[in-house]
Amino acid sequence: MVKKTSFLRKALFFLLVLSIVLFSIFPFIQMISISLKYPAEWGDPSLIPKNINLEAYKELLNIGQETKNVPESVLTLLEETPDLSEEQREAILSKYRSTGDVFPFLRYFLNSFLLSFFAALVTVIFAIFGAYSFSRLRFPGRSVVQRGVLFVYMFGGILLLIPLYRMFVSFGWISIPQGAFVSLMIIYIVQTLPVSLYMLGNYFRTIPFSIEEAALIEGASRFGTIWRIIIPLSSAAIGTVFIYCFMIAWNEYLFASVFLKNYTELYTLPMGLKALFTSKNAIWDRIMAASVLTATPVILLFMSIQKNLAGGLTEGGVKE
Repeated sequence: MVKKTSFLRKALFFLLVLSIVLFSIFPFIQMISISLKYPAEWGDPSLIPKNINLEAYKELLNIGQETKNVPESVLTLLEETPDLSEEQREAILSKYRSTGDVFPFLRYFLNSFLLSFFAALVTVIFAIFGAYSFSRLRFPGRSVVQRGVLFVYMFGGILLLIPLYRMFVSFGWISIPQGAFVSLMIIYIVQTLPVSLYMLGNYFRTIPFSIEEAALIEGASRFGTIWRIIIPLSSAAIGTVFIYCFMIAWNEYLFASVFLKNYTELYTLPMGLKALFTSKNAIWDRIMAASVLTATPVILLFMSIQKNLAGGLTEGGVKE
């Protein structure tokens, strides 16, 4: 009876986990399915396309679009007119070539990557030193500051949007593209720093202090201890925090839509998706292909380093 009960519990637990996994990945599978279907198949509930359509991806990535829209008569004329110079041929073809303005994925990707990467990098650097001070140092008001950093999460982003925008406008930063970009990066740092301090602070407390004592006895400075001991032993936690900060900045839309609204060349991927959805170029395979391209980098980033996030690296570091 005990074995049957145990087997039943395992089966129910397996079904529960499987249901949660399928529920989580179904939207992504649906996106991929529609992005690969021809318009005639959009009403087909089947997730497997009958014929693979890659035109949406080619358009968004501007692959093979250079001569796609050039009329045959123009190509024939160029072949039968060998006296034309290269500059003249290029001038004629440039009138017909696709410029990738429908959804300049590479430009939006670069903007999102630079913004997310540097915001996450600065946040992690500040969080390492701040979390170390919370977990190792003793100073007046430490408990108040440690709890106070989470105070920012008591207010929603929409409540802080207008005050922050007016503040950066008063600085004169919003009037130039670089200033708007840096302003948005600062906001992402402020948004993600409190939880980063909390996560790293709790992890640093699990590192045996005897390791640091041994380094300090050997003459290592406080900074040297952080660089040579704390950071290597906390690489898993630091990687987790970096991914968290990167994903928050990568998917953020509210602040980006306000701070970058006047600078089309600085649009991030979420803003580009919104612009594509409301434009005349909004067709389902193109929208879904753009969504897949937007989500893929974060998924690949997580999958590439997930093996380093399995657990702590301090086991066996010192004999107590």
